[in-house]
This record gives sequence, C-alpha cells and structure tokens, in this order.
Amino acid sequence: MRVLRAEAMGMCFGVRDAIELAHERAAAGPVTVLGDLVHNESVLADLRGRGVLIRQDASDIPTREVLITAHGASDRRIESLRQLGLTVTEATCPLVHRAHQALKKLVTAGFHPLVIGQAGHVEVRGLTEDHPGCEVVLTESEIDQLPERPRYGVVSQTTQPVARVRELIIHLRHKFPGSEVRWIDTVCQPTKDRQTAAEDLASRCDVVLVIGGIHSNNTRRLVDTCRSRCARVHWLQTSNDLDPAWIRETDTVGITAGTSTPDSVIEAIETALKNLSSQRMSPQTEAA
Repeated sequence: MRVLRAEAMGMCFGVRDAIELAHERAAAGPVTVLGDLVHNESVLADLRGRGVLIRQDASDIPTREVLITAHGASDRRIESLRQLGLTVTEATCPLVHRAHQALKKLVTAGFHPLVIGQAGHVEVRGLTEDHPGCEVVLTESEIDQLPERPRYGVVSQTTQPVARVRELIIHLRHKFPGSEVRWIDTVCQPTKDRQTAAEDLASRCDVVLVIGGIHSNNTRRLVDTCRSRCARVHWLQTSNDLDPAWIRETDTVGITAGTSTPDSVIEAIETALKNLSSQRMSPQTEAA
C-alpha cells in the first residue's frame, strides 16, 4: 500500500487564526463563542477543554465577551449583540470579510444581491442578513425560479467550488440575457488550492480518504470533487472512523482534508494506515 497526501490540504490560515484568537481570549478571561467557531468536532472539543463556552443562541450567552466565528456575521447581528451589552470580538476569516465587502459594493452600485451558496449556512446568513431581499441559489433550477431583474450582483460562499460557481453564473446570464450580471469571485484561494489538489490526487488513487467535520461545507465539496475522479471515496472525521475493509493490500491511498481539520487528526489517520495489517502492508507517506 502506498499513501499519497494532497499537495494542498488541511487547515487554512483563517481557521488557524480564529483558533489562536479563541485560545488567547480564553486565557484572558471567560468567553463564549456564538455558534461553532469552525465546523470540526475535534477543534470544538479542544476549545471546551480550555474553558471556552459555545452557545447557539445570543440570548443564552453567560459571559461579557462573545466571539464571532470564522464564518462571520452580519453588521445587524453584531450590533444586536452590542445592544445586549456584550463585548464583541470577531474571529471572522479575512476572506469571508472580503466577500461581505464585495456584496456591499455591488448593492451600493445598484445591483440586486445574489449569493451562490448553501441556504441556512452560517456564512451565507452572515452575507445576506444586511441585504433584505437577497437571493440565495445553489442549483440551476433555483436560478430558473428567480424573477427577471435589470441588474444582479453576485458573490458566493467562500467554500463553493469555483468551477461550479462559474457554471451557475453562465446559467444566470443565459436565463436573463437582458439583465446585467456582475460577478465578484469570492471563492477563497485555500478552497481553490484544495479543490485542485484533491482532483489531481483522486485521479491517481484507488481510494481516497477525505478528513473533516461532518458539518463542514468545504469538506463536503472535497468529497464531491474526489468522487468525480475516484470510485472509492470515504469521508471520516477521526482515525476511529477508519474501516480496514476500505483498504486493499495493493491500493494507492490518497489523503486530503478540509480547511478546519487539525494536523493532529490527519497524522493520527496516517499512523492508523501505517499500522493497518502492518505485517502485509508497509505504507510510506509521500507528497502527491
């Protein structure tokens, strides 16, 4: 068995910075994160172990300081927290913040706001809440249900596959040839790098293991990308999820991971692979 790592994989700088900020604030005093700081259970368990409180409802925050997650929040939401007397600290990824600024720019220029993303996702809620009437789409059929407007201004959730976003932009322009459609590409570079690397990896492997939280949108997209190139793809959160039946003696096994997956989790899965039937398998990890 041979094990290949994707050239780009695992935690991005936005997630690392958010986690480091949470550690710093927890060391300074009591702090509550409003929502899941990142969509990875291993990270959340570590935060709880450091005394960080996690609450899903703004009315249930017991500390004076509240931390906004890496996914960001609307200006409206942040102001409502301040109105409750809370000190708001933002761990928002700067690339998510860039998407917010792009959408505001389009709205200011007179475009009707449209977000390509997963409706209800925390990042998408943060993007749309400041813009009443903002549309959210993820499929061609959803675009087909939109009303015709003179001008559409489009951004996307930062973790959407950029190739898919381009397809939807083309469909939008075809659907409304008389409308002006202005698109600002807000898919983040770490997502693009990981998608490209995952596609390359999957095309050269017998089986691919995609490591990441079950609620992680970018991990889900990595799974989809790998499945377009490889028939045997498995999504796992920790080494405990690794099923020996997935791996054959002669397999080339690819490993990739979502942007909120800790290095320690990736390394534990690599170790589990190396220990798997070690008498008949001697895997060596390589860069893809």
